[in-house]
Amino acid sequence: MSANAYGWVKALHIIFVASWFAGLFYLPRLFVNLAMVPPGSHAERERLLLMARKLYRFSSLLMVPALAFGLTLWLYFGMGRGPGQIWLHFKLLLVLGAIGYHHVCRKLLRDFEGFQNRRSHRWYRVFNEAAVLLFATITCLVVLKPTLG
Repeated sequence: MSANAYGWVKALHIIFVASWFAGLFYLPRLFVNLAMVPPGSHAERERLLLMARKLYRFSSLLMVPALAFGLTLWLYFGMGRGPGQIWLHFKLLLVLGAIGYHHVCRKLLRDFEGFQNRRSHRWYRVFNEAAVLLFATITCLVVLKPTLG
């Protein structure tokens, strides 16, 4: 493939990753609001649950091409291959963490759906910051490409 194809794959990877993470930033904010809904506010709870379900589904759809384009960059174009590419190993580890975070969000959503939430809105505020830290760390690794030694 040409350098032009590489550029397109890289651009699409960045677009889908940023969009996926936008969902991971906002979904826990919906959890904060859900945790604060008064017990008798059925309509508000259902509206927030509907928003959370749709956002989770949409984020899941964005995650798949983000990972596919990333794998294409790695396996086909050879990004991160060769000596001194330890940054990619750390990035892949953090990407696995982001996928795990995504799945934890699904479990938390199911807890809200089943009236099983036991966490406070403050816990969700802290939980929300994990996605920001993952995104920031992954971005720094990709841009700076630090090496050991």
